[in-house]
Amino acid sequence: MELFRVAIEETVIDEFLIEANNRDEAIDIAIQKYKKGELVLEPGNLISKQIAAVNYASPTEWFEF
Repeated sequence: MELFRVAIEETVIDEFLIEANNRDEAIDIAIQKYKKGELVLEPGNLISKQIAAVNYASPTEWFEF
């Protein structure tokens, strides 16, 4: 029996309407709101997920599942 580290990566996407004077300001506002927890991506909008397992003898590649 071996011990493995398994990493899982998920990518989620959502869109939010931001009122701003220009694109850069919209991005700045969105980042501030995201950091404050005002913009939250819902886990139901998952667009991809991948997994990889690593033991010390033979690492595996990432693959979608």
